[in-house]
Amino acid sequence: MSAIEVGLKVILLFFVLVTIHEWGHFYFAKRAGILVREFAIGFGPKLFSYKKGETRYTLRILPIGGFVRMAGEDPEIVQINPGQTIAISLNKQEQVSTLYADQLDRRSNVILGVVDKIDLEHKLSLTIDVDGEQATYPIHPKAMIVAKGTETQIAPIDRQFGSKTVGQRALAIVMGPVMNFVLAIFLFLILVIMLGVYTNVKLDSVVAGKAGEKAGLKSGDVVISIDNQPIGDDREKLVSAIQQSAGKPMTWIVNRSGSPLTLEVTPEMEEGTGKLGVVISGDRRNATFSEVITGTYEQVVGTTIGIVTGLQKLVMLQFKLDDLGGPVRTAQVSAEFARLGMSYLISWAATLSLYLGIFNLLPIPALDGSRLLFMGLEALRGKPIDPNRESMVHFIGFALLMLLMVAVTYNDILRLMKG
Repeated sequence: MSAIEVGLKVILLFFVLVTIHEWGHFYFAKRAGILVREFAIGFGPKLFSYKKGETRYTLRILPIGGFVRMAGEDPEIVQINPGQTIAISLNKQEQVSTLYADQLDRRSNVILGVVDKIDLEHKLSLTIDVDGEQATYPIHPKAMIVAKGTETQIAPIDRQFGSKTVGQRALAIVMGPVMNFVLAIFLFLILVIMLGVYTNVKLDSVVAGKAGEKAGLKSGDVVISIDNQPIGDDREKLVSAIQQSAGKPMTWIVNRSGSPLTLEVTPEMEEGTGKLGVVISGDRRNATFSEVITGTYEQVVGTTIGIVTGLQKLVMLQFKLDDLGGPVRTAQVSAEFARLGMSYLISWAATLSLYLGIFNLLPIPALDGSRLLFMGLEALRGKPIDPNRESMVHFIGFALLMLLMVAVTYNDILRLMKG
């Protein structure tokens, strides 16, 4: 597989994982009537941008996430204030459709005047002084403000994130991680359908000089039982037995070329666990409907347990910096899976999607879990937390996450340089 093909698969992997997450936020925000200003994949400077309807879709240079910018979440960057000279254009219903904040001498077919009163959120009304006479006009709910060559749609209070119920806001936030869960389940289901189910446990290869070869095991041996315990198609049972039997003789019955053979096998202690130096595989068949459901469930549960265990070690600070990986390390591992084949890449993509869903639900400032925590507190208190304080918490959390990202990325680069 060429480097270009591997690179494209890795880029597609990240694009799908981020897009499905942000689409969850986007779709349920739109359903709640929230004005979504931007749907972005990546951070930093824009690589590509186009606008459709009310939303601008952008692709940004740093592929480390994405965001959905909703009206009211941050202070509006364009404002019209009393005393300001502006130009306005009206639609056929005599409503203000566009407010021009600069380059007024270049505007044609407009009304030029000084703002006396303006309300862009509640009353949607503008009172303007035109040559000493005041005139009041209603403002269209989707009126545009033009300033510095940029059009910005106004956001009436009922289109802002904060005006929605706790339930509507919570749904718009939680559906990002939920969509990652949905994608993971779908990918694991596809994987089970592709691979089928094992009918036995077979030794795919035996490493020369290791305990397995010394015991007489050979590639192609089908494991029937260990210490009178049938193995069947349970690969995990075999692996567990090997790991727990370092230095202890085990009685194996294998099927070799159609004939049963009894061998005494003693795993060696390596890296704190028993090992034989064998690669385990097995014969497969197509999975039935119930086996697809069961297999998907087992994949999701097993992977979730592994992710949660890893996060627990992270929270308990039971790790070294070298144990962590950032975007560079993740891309490197993704490339390795891409080279191994489609089934490996699908499995990795499902694992990453599940990880993103779980990680984003942690109550860490700037993550979805933290925002849901604030909404839960709001529901209990009966009133929202001070938006300025909440924004500060999220800002500090985001800054710390970016600092950690820089540290692990630097560590990833050093690891690559050292080979």
